[in-house]
Amino acid sequence: MPKKLVAFVIVTLVTLALDQGSKAWAHTLPLSSPSCDTAQMVAQTCGGIPQPVVSGYWDWELAMNPGAAFSSFVGAGFARVALSLVAALAVVWICAVAWRSAAGERTKRVALALVAGGALGNLADRLHYGAVTDFVRWRINEHRWPIFNVADAALLVGAVLLVATTSSRRRMAPSPTEGAPLEA
Repeated sequence: MPKKLVAFVIVTLVTLALDQGSKAWAHTLPLSSPSCDTAQMVAQTCGGIPQPVVSGYWDWELAMNPGAAFSSFVGAGFARVALSLVAALAVVWICAVAWRSAAGERTKRVALALVAGGALGNLADRLHYGAVTDFVRWRINEHRWPIFNVADAALLVGAVLLVATTSSRRRMAPSPTEGAPLEA
């Protein structure tokens, strides 16, 4: 393995491990019914009981999300297969981009690794449960944001970091006409 990819692989695996470990813990959170199972949670006929972390602002609450990041696309019947395929193809593409990246593009590879680790974490859940385990609920009293997990957070941070590194690189790069002689 090329030396430049070591950090990419480590960040990807650590992100995946943190995501899967936190989801395993989330499955120990209390449920609304003792007979509540994964299929019922996916169908949203039962769910987790919110456990306040910071009262009125942050709860642990187990949910199974058949949609995409931050509970989007819920209810789309094709979601499991389509999202699994997209995630698998995205991880392959991300690995290719990391492989082709320049040695000095460490931040870009870390950002790609966060996205890859997040995508793999949610893909593992989707393949195992048919849905993604979510458990982080942020809210302000009764206003609730979409529930999410560590993989979703890694995807978001990685994407923002990618945009930031790409846009800062474009600002620093000289324009094609910069330094060119002026024509008369």
